[in-house]
Amino acid sequence: MRNPLRTVLVPVAVAAAGVLPASTAHAADGYDRCPADYYCMFSGLDGTGDIIKLRGNTPDLTALGMNDRAKSDWNRTTSTIHLWSDTNYTGCTAVTSAGPTGKGNLFPAYRDFFSSVQFGGPGGPSCGTPPGEDG
Repeated sequence: MRNPLRTVLVPVAVAAAGVLPASTAHAADGYDRCPADYYCMFSGLDGTGDIIKLRGNTPDLTALGMNDRAKSDWNRTTSTIHLWSDTNYTGCTAVTSAGPTGKGNLFPAYRDFFSSVQFGGPGGPSCGTPPGEDG
């Protein structure tokens, strides 16, 4: 003998599954992949490409696959970030400030250029003002 309650519930459950809203959640992309309190470097412009997420000094970006590869960055820390042209905090430096100005594409002269990252600290000799940016 058939169960009349089961006969009614199965079609109702199938119909309800068909009207559930699709998930609107999506994976973060671009700059939004950089979590709060991190300094992030991206291998592409506008926060695209490979990403590394840093929370402290990094003397050699080679191990993270970002040596001479960064084209954009976002400083979501409270520290000034010194980007060094060579490993072990040598060569010249450029600065990425904390806050709203710490996000964007690196100047063309500084793309694929940096090899180490220092949080705070004294920095070093300036890499100079990128061409066309000296006002």
